[in-house]
Amino acid sequence: MTDPKEDSRRFPDGFLFGVASSSFQIEGAWDIDGKGESIWDRATHDKPKTVADGSNADVACDSYHLYKEDVLLIKSIGFDFYRFSISWPRLLPKGEIHDVNESGILYYSNLIDELLANGIEPMVTLYHWDLPQHLQDIGGWMNPLIIDYFADYARLAFERFGDRVKWWITINEPEMVAIGHGKDWFAPALKHFGTGEYLSAHHLLLAHATAYRIYHTEFRSSQRGQVTIALNMMYHWPKTESKLDKEAAERAMQFQMGWFAEPIYGKKGDYPKIMKDFIGQASKAEGRIKSRLPEFTPEQSSLLKGSSDFFGLQHYTSTVVAHEPEISDPNATHKDLQVTYSSSQNWKGSHIPWLKIVPQGFRECIKWVTAKYGEQNIFVTECGYGDYEEFDSLNDDVRIEYFQTYLEEMLKAMNEDGCKVSGFAAWSIFDNFEWFDGLRPKFGLVKVDFKDPNKKRTKKKSAEYFKALIERRSL
Repeated sequence: MTDPKEDSRRFPDGFLFGVASSSFQIEGAWDIDGKGESIWDRATHDKPKTVADGSNADVACDSYHLYKEDVLLIKSIGFDFYRFSISWPRLLPKGEIHDVNESGILYYSNLIDELLANGIEPMVTLYHWDLPQHLQDIGGWMNPLIIDYFADYARLAFERFGDRVKWWITINEPEMVAIGHGKDWFAPALKHFGTGEYLSAHHLLLAHATAYRIYHTEFRSSQRGQVTIALNMMYHWPKTESKLDKEAAERAMQFQMGWFAEPIYGKKGDYPKIMKDFIGQASKAEGRIKSRLPEFTPEQSSLLKGSSDFFGLQHYTSTVVAHEPEISDPNATHKDLQVTYSSSQNWKGSHIPWLKIVPQGFRECIKWVTAKYGEQNIFVTECGYGDYEEFDSLNDDVRIEYFQTYLEEMLKAMNEDGCKVSGFAAWSIFDNFEWFDGLRPKFGLVKVDFKDPNKKRTKKKSAEYFKALIERRSL
């Protein structure tokens, strides 16, 4: 007779464990073998002072040259799948389909073959933020033609790799891409607050849906794969039990997750009503004749609705939210939704300011998605813990505590709340280049010595934690 308590800590048959990375953060080889320039190459080279430690990703983990070693590391830990991204400018140096870089095709083809030869399933992200600079020069994600450029790129990837890749993610965290058009936190670091993020998000959604329809019209019957978009979500706790703060917390959820999930998983193929109302009111108050939030045509709504085969959920931490109708900063990212953000003093945290350990928030996110969009096959495509270099070590017990407590809450969502979760990808396999924060933050299960010309890899204690967890399939 099995112990019910033990069963509650066991992962169901078929549950998949994986680990994740992104092309710009690990590959290096930024200008060799025909690769074109990306917006992150341009940002880190032209304005190195925008990177906290002045570093760049020209070499990074050098995974372009060390991919076979990387695959063996992933295999040694026991992961079922490896989520990595393709560099758009490595395949199409200028982003346009007439100029295919066969060296880039060969690199990813070899990586995929190496993974499969070692019993590791590839999960491929098409866009993890490294847009070809040439496309940015003609408007990037604010140019509606980007939808066609992305469609061409997606079709090329499906054609060349789809016979071996069964898991596809079109776009990673479109919210963060959009923020890069309203603030200077992310490349392309434009400052078109209030318009740029909504316009770019509009095109990101339509590019995703177009790529999804291409796959399912042209490739699904022969390749039998699945396609989704990876959406990031914090859980937003109300600061008080007041009605206004509770409404503000829900509004914050809609302005983050709902912004991208509602058009795809909702019934109308449209933005959340609360976003339309609040942005419309703010636009009217500014004397505008129409909302700063674009509208979908009926045809676009039909394109968007149901354009996903599973729900890619990404989660790291939570926030505390309060209602605040009078926000004086004209560039505040939270101005349109009328909230302020903070964190609880009770939350243990990393030294990275935004990253608090709030495992209950993970469970609440899974519940929220299920409640809003019905039973979804949720696949956690990113979740992880990082700290600054001086606080991270090979004996990374805090990272282990993070994963253990978050996975416990995920199992509660599955076993007690009736939510369906079928996989979990840890971020990240390596310490890598963390965008404008540079090399100082460490999120890896494997340490990389960036001072070593050979970029020596050393497994941390957390890698052994996952090895044992995957072997027994139980917490």
